[in-house]
Amino acid sequence: MLTLLVNLPKETLVQQIKDGGILLVLGMGTVFIFLVILIYATKFMSSVVKKLEPQEEVKPQNTSRNKKAETSAKKNDDAALAAAIAAAYDRER
Repeated sequence: MLTLLVNLPKETLVQQIKDGGILLVLGMGTVFIFLVILIYATKFMSSVVKKLEPQEEVKPQNTSRNKKAETSAKKNDDAALAAAIAAAYDRER
């Protein structure tokens, strides 16, 4: 391959390098423009979806009651789990 490049006239090599540079700039420019368009299209679609999405009302929750119910449910779950483990252990013996 190197011998082919060495045997070509200098003008041909210079012209091929110029053509390659032009193709490089055009290709990268095309990709850059496409990515910019893609970013703005995504932002636009996001804003449209936010406008069309129905707004849900957030209801305040009484945290003290929920915490008490959570801890008692967790204790009951832990007791039931321990009982199930003990029963399985006894059955295997």
